[in-house]
Amino acid sequence: MSTDTLLHTPLHALHLELGARMVPFAGYSMPVQYPKGLMAEHLQVRASAGLFDVSHMGQLRLEGPDAAAAFETLVPVDVLGLGIDRQRYGLLLADDGGILDDLMFVNRGDHLFVIVNGACKVADIAFIQARIGQRCAVVPMPDHGLLALQGPKAVDALARVVPGVDRLVFMTGGAFDWDGAALYITRSGYTGEDGFEISVPGAKAEALARALLGQPEVLPIGLGARNSLRLEAGLCLYGNDIDTTTTPVQAQLNWAMQKVRRTGGARAGGFPGASKVLAQLDGSAPVERKRVGLVALERVPVREHTTLQSADGQAIGEVTSGLLAPGVDKPIAMAYVRTEFAAPGTRVHAIVRGKAVPMEVVALPFIPPRYHRG
Repeated sequence: MSTDTLLHTPLHALHLELGARMVPFAGYSMPVQYPKGLMAEHLQVRASAGLFDVSHMGQLRLEGPDAAAAFETLVPVDVLGLGIDRQRYGLLLADDGGILDDLMFVNRGDHLFVIVNGACKVADIAFIQARIGQRCAVVPMPDHGLLALQGPKAVDALARVVPGVDRLVFMTGGAFDWDGAALYITRSGYTGEDGFEISVPGAKAEALARALLGQPEVLPIGLGARNSLRLEAGLCLYGNDIDTTTTPVQAQLNWAMQKVRRTGGARAGGFPGASKVLAQLDGSAPVERKRVGLVALERVPVREHTTLQSADGQAIGEVTSGLLAPGVDKPIAMAYVRTEFAAPGTRVHAIVRGKAVPMEVVALPFIPPRYHRG
């Protein structure tokens, strides 16, 4: 994509001022790293706090008294039972049970606030509008920026700028005011650390980012460290680890589908691909492959699209994300393998430049999460 056609987030000028290396991502010009580099940025988030610009993500509201019931027809999760200012992870499914996108949503009382992936947002909003636009108002929020402040000291830094955020716990949110701007802040993120995501009017996004970067705990963080952090946390990247060819059960995202929507639940089914997904979930249909975590037993990074083989040379799967992880100092990966090779402790071989690199299936995540649950 030509740089002339790339979109800019409200923080674009600030990224350039900070010396970021910019790359095309999801149609935007985005910072992949700053002068300190990926390793330093990754370790900064694990030890202190880092600020991410995630304004390329799609933000929208679903408004009207039927919004929650309507949204349940698109996702295999409990929307109607979600409390006010509570957040939940969801999956937007195609009619064959494949994953169109993963998303986060919050019950804000008079509407649902939904955040979808940047590369998928145009298609997601069109899909939602086409499927439930007659039942509720689908209102995109292109005039808003989105910041993520992540790390064990994120709460200290943010509480100085926006007093009261420390009362939030993991997967809850609240409305706050900063310098006359209405913010909505959730205690969540995609790093495995405690942290916050902040929806802010675009006109105020740069000023808020500067205020946060002015705190002694905070440094700017780019897409490179965002990827390594989420991989250590065992979290999927849409387009790599989940897509329209994977079902929630193959992706081992069973935890994201509450009992009320499963076979025998009070509101079972009723979402796209329900017959296939629920049959895989209750064991009445086979699951031929599953997402797993892998650790290399040699110090050789194993990247996405690397073929995986069994000890006797059979092709059994493919790596979807992989790198030398700064936080665990080992080559790690996520992959899809045939179900019989998915148990922790199973040995497989990654074929890297013609060489068989031994790897072991491990339980996810690679690092224990440090979310603040109260």
